[in-house]
Amino acid sequence: MKTFKNFSIIFVGLFLLSCSALLSLANAEVQQHQFVIQATPVKRLCNTHNTITVNGMFPGPTLEVRNGDTLEVKVVNKAIYNVTIHWHGVRQMRTGWADGPEFVTQCPIRPGGSYTYRFTIQGQEGTLWWHAHSSWLRATVYGALIIRPREGETYPFPQPKRETPIILGEWWDANPIDVVREATRTGATPNISDAYTINGQPGDLYKCSSNDTTIVPIDSGETNLLRVINAALNQPLFFTVANHKLTVVGADASYTKPFTTSVLMLGPGQTTDVLIRGDQPPARYYMAARAYQSAQNAPFDNTTTTAILEYKSAPCPAKKCNASKPIMPSLPAYNDTNTVTAFSQSFRSPRKVEVPTDIDESLFFTVGLGLNNCPSNFPKSRCQGPNGTRFTASINNVSFVLPQNFSLLQAHQQGIPGVFTTDFPGNPPVIFDYTGNVSRSLFQPITGTKLYKLKFGSRVQVVIQDTSIVTPENHPIHLHGYDFYIIAEGFGNFNLKQDTSKFNLIDPPLRNTVAVPVNGWAVIRFVADNPGVWLMHCHLDVHITWGLAMAFMVENGAGELQTLQAPPPDLPIC
Repeated sequence: MKTFKNFSIIFVGLFLLSCSALLSLANAEVQQHQFVIQATPVKRLCNTHNTITVNGMFPGPTLEVRNGDTLEVKVVNKAIYNVTIHWHGVRQMRTGWADGPEFVTQCPIRPGGSYTYRFTIQGQEGTLWWHAHSSWLRATVYGALIIRPREGETYPFPQPKRETPIILGEWWDANPIDVVREATRTGATPNISDAYTINGQPGDLYKCSSNDTTIVPIDSGETNLLRVINAALNQPLFFTVANHKLTVVGADASYTKPFTTSVLMLGPGQTTDVLIRGDQPPARYYMAARAYQSAQNAPFDNTTTTAILEYKSAPCPAKKCNASKPIMPSLPAYNDTNTVTAFSQSFRSPRKVEVPTDIDESLFFTVGLGLNNCPSNFPKSRCQGPNGTRFTASINNVSFVLPQNFSLLQAHQQGIPGVFTTDFPGNPPVIFDYTGNVSRSLFQPITGTKLYKLKFGSRVQVVIQDTSIVTPENHPIHLHGYDFYIIAEGFGNFNLKQDTSKFNLIDPPLRNTVAVPVNGWAVIRFVADNPGVWLMHCHLDVHITWGLAMAFMVENGAGELQTLQAPPPDLPIC
């Protein structure tokens, strides 16, 4: 009788669990949106530019969904440029056709064309974002993607009174497409930006900007959630709020073990969720962001963007009293790598996680810049890099070349020959002192459209090693279609015998973009459980323009649930 009673309790428990799961699925929504890509007059820094926007908005619309929801976003291209949209950090399980990078998972949406991205958010909560993944359109075509818990579930931290996306951007007082085209023509570095922005506004420290400075409200005693996104094109950024502490609770749509800091550093592509408490005297406080510059002697935009954290009970609100100058925070030095290291090493998963341990694929990727010798048929005007060269970049000495007639995913799925090869090297072709004085013979990489093939379910470890070719630099490396555990970071050359003792296999953070330390390395692990072709690249757009990228080709597994879906009928053709 006792056994039957226990069985009844178990049965009722399982029944309630299944009902709860079904109810959760029933509450999942299909959200439909339309993005119209178009030129819109946007005035910044006293000048008006015909800027490429979404729905006439800069930044573009914020999308708010719940874990489990499906998004259908029809993108209509009314601009004069090709465009694609990437949903940065979305796992895209079996829906690689919706990932977005140009000539990788799709051909671009041509002017006058359209394409509907269809995908489901599965098991992700927090802050992601979306952006153009075609040339340098990402400079202005971007917006926040907020993923809340399923209906009936809550955050694993105190419910904030209000939530505010804080999107850090980078602004050129020019057409960004012209900037990158000129750099491609000359082989030199592109012109640096003229301003940074917070939610599209440069802020009080720039000309013609004070009247439109972003205001973020707070009230005494409130705890608010700031969803900070670095959408800048080429610059890691420090971010801080005068006189306030920030409690980090999430990053890249994964929760973290909370920790408190006075400053954040985000590489382009990264997101960080922080709680901020209204525990200071009611007043106006600057939020500020400026460059973290790790590449020595490289030119960079050294300006500072600001927004204003304004207490609603402040005695002198912005509209009524210009004399109330906000309190300015102190920011780290531009090259403060110690602060960056302390911040990045504070991230942990909230609890013990299942890190892949028995590794099937152990890869070692060197990343960095390079210099191509001037081709004999090029005039000097096209070789304006150092000593008459042209800038390039590579992973394992291969500078990545995108195809032009098919996307990589189409070629893979349809078995089209001649588009790519699967011989991307899993290790550097030459072992050298990566962070020392590198021989000039290693400065010029080969070019190719090379993929690395992974079997479905394989457990992968990648050591990403910065190099001092041309200059060492902090590289934000983003992997499409996957989250990964960052199990270790360090400086100098990675040493397999010594550095494995630093591996955190208990509670490493789960991310989609890792800021590889300047003159150092990072180790990531993931399970190849998502079939398709997935780009891995530096999120400094100038570096991907130069070829700092590669792609994984993950084979189908067994059965429908481990197989890439068929391409949608409206997939753009080249």
